[in-house]
Amino acid sequence: MTNVLPARRLLLVHAHPDDEVTGTGATMAHYAADGAHVTLVTCTLGEEGEIHVPALAQLEAAQADQLGGYRVVELERACAALGVTDHRFLGGAGRYRDSGMMGLPTNDHPRCFWQADLDQAAAHLVEIMREVRPQVMVTYDANGFYGHPDHIQAHRVAMRAAELAGPDAPRKIYFTAMPRSVLEGGMEAFRELDDNPFADVERVEDLPFGHPDGEIAAKIDGTDHYERKVAAMRAHATQIPDNSWLYGIAGDFGGEFMGIEYFTLAKGERGTVSGPHQWENDLFSGLGLEQGAAADAVTP
Repeated sequence: MTNVLPARRLLLVHAHPDDEVTGTGATMAHYAADGAHVTLVTCTLGEEGEIHVPALAQLEAAQADQLGGYRVVELERACAALGVTDHRFLGGAGRYRDSGMMGLPTNDHPRCFWQADLDQAAAHLVEIMREVRPQVMVTYDANGFYGHPDHIQAHRVAMRAAELAGPDAPRKIYFTAMPRSVLEGGMEAFRELDDNPFADVERVEDLPFGHPDGEIAAKIDGTDHYERKVAAMRAHATQIPDNSWLYGIAGDFGGEFMGIEYFTLAKGERGTVSGPHQWENDLFSGLGLEQGAAADAVTP
């Protein structure tokens, strides 16, 4: 069977429902609106997440343990808000369980993603790569951006799958990132917010994430779609409360912060660069796949 897909195909590998929005929501909306085929792979259901809707508190893992199923629906609504129609759970919904934060007993659960066999988990992703044949993949760096075990494992699985996929592997691989210059500007701006997420942080170097500007390879401007990102955040109501500082950013700064996302380049060559930092503004740059290129046939 032959499926005709758009010429540009982007694969994103994230750990839990809502990770796709906070880290790459504007990028996903930007490329979906531009006609690229955007495939989101989520590795767990996020069963160990906190619940910020009091009426749903008993869904938590220690009680009914039904949060994962609820978050499936939240993720569907978030993808719809972003304009993304191709979403998969790695190995099928519920194949891998949320591992919880590093060092917790949940890291030892036999079904948790942290305990997954690397090659078996990667094989599930290889199947998707061979079906979609994405030219670009986005996931986390080796530290999972901030050290969560499921983020680290998502990185390992994505990179192993890229090794195993052969000619169907992505030609460019990016990791989510945040320039330290942007963090410094944000820390200063957020001091005016009542809910300042950096209240206890004195220096940007003290944060568990952030990259020197020279390590950044791409800056994707999705400011035209930041309202879609905010709508997708609201879809994840159990995880992002109405009083979250993220909405403070959206209200006070709009797309200036919410609509721009940054990446480091882990595989492939940089394409066209511009600006004072010489960053790409298109993840497909250098691949000969201009916006609006004709669709091609993909045979699973």
